[in-house]
Amino acid sequence: MSGQGSFDDRRWMAVAIGLSHMCPQSETAYSVGAVIVGADGEEISRGFSRETDEKVHAEESALRKIGVADPRLRTATIYSTLEPCAQRASRPRTCTQLILDAGIPRVVTAWREPSLFVADAQGTELLTTAGVAVVELGEFATAAMAPNAHLPIG
Repeated sequence: MSGQGSFDDRRWMAVAIGLSHMCPQSETAYSVGAVIVGADGEEISRGFSRETDEKVHAEESALRKIGVADPRLRTATIYSTLEPCAQRASRPRTCTQLILDAGIPRVVTAWREPSLFVADAQGTELLTTAGVAVVELGEFATAAMAPNAHLPIG
């Protein structure tokens, strides 16, 4: 769901976009940045696609650094430059599942996953159905797409 985010949402999305530019380029995956922020406004963790191996996603990387049992996650927001994946061949759990497992109640994204690699991305729908608040900051979509300019996304 699109929505207006707060000043803090915009600030943290800008950080996530910066992280997305750190991704090693790939012809078979998006460059994505993610930041997890606690209810107190402090950064808990961050990650980016292919940070630790060629298959790791940004949300997965950020969550691995702290573990899903961290109690701060129950009141955190995760900022991801792209809608979290809901289908995945390279790992047993999708980023949507990892977010739900961690109990993160709020997700802020910049753009929805295009159909280049997944025909019908459902991350936002699965999260909202599970009770997670999802905010899409569409004004950041162009900036979030920039590190993916080499891909035929439109």
